Amino acid sequence: MTRSDGYLLENRQTEVHRQSGAHRQAEAHRQAEAAERLDAFTDLFDPTTFRHLEAVGVGAGWRCWEIGADGVSVVSWLAKKVGPTGKVLATGTDITRLAPTARPPVEVCAHDIDAEEPPEGGFDLVHARLPSLGMADRERAVRSMAGALRPRGHLLVEDTDPALQPLACPDEYGPEQRLANRLRQDLRKLPHGRGADLAHGRTLPRLLRETGLSEVRADACFPIAAPACAALESATVRLARDQLVTAGVATAQDIDRHLANVAAGILDLATAPMISAWGRKV
Repeated sequence: MTRSDGYLLENRQTEVHRQSGAHRQAEAHRQAEAAERLDAFTDLFDPTTFRHLEAVGVGAGWRCWEIGADGVSVVSWLAKKVGPTGKVLATGTDITRLAPTARPPVEVCAHDIDAEEPPEGGFDLVHARLPSLGMADRERAVRSMAGALRPRGHLLVEDTDPALQPLACPDEYGPEQRLANRLRQDLRKLPHGRGADLAHGRTLPRLLRETGLSEVRADACFPIAAPACAALESATVRLARDQLVTAGVATAQDIDRHLANVAAGILDLATAPMISAWGRKV
């Protein structure tokens, strides 16, 4: 599942009463909230991704590898650019959402970049937004991506960096904003947030250089006060609600009040910055 802060909400499913009606209903809500988060994430960051891909010069006949794709927007964009003479290989450990795109020039394939060698054939472009991957070894994955490039091929890797901007409301001027920021910190106190690396986005330029790529550059996108920021915040908090309460780091009353504040549009919400780094194989 796509994460906005690189640390949230993995391996949450309970093994108790999995076949109960209550569990099935809860799972349906969880999937809906996860889809809502993905939609908000793509609304926020697709324009930045497309800007970088335009600058790279993706065009007719290119072979592209889109890694960890759990949405169709980037895959569809690339397919239009490469045309019938090109190819877009879209891979991920869960390719359910990609199935509708599996027609020429798009090929969809299950692939775990943590455990498997890169596809053969060489690519003019390799792109990944790492929050959708949850990778165990980022350095190894970046080396694998770079190794899959043809000579003069381009690698674009994007990842969030919550440690650069840890607040939900950077302008903390009132109790509503203070509550939002406290809940953002509470999310990081959850079992799957403890000890997580929150400073991975900033490492991307170095990782690309260490693979031997040239012309390495990077920039950051920092959305604030966008409608999709509110949608992402609401879905994330609703998805984590039971964990927050069970862990004793937030009360149900606090969560309800915060969600009401989000819905009322009184918060200038922010996400973690998305850092995009790119380079070219010599």
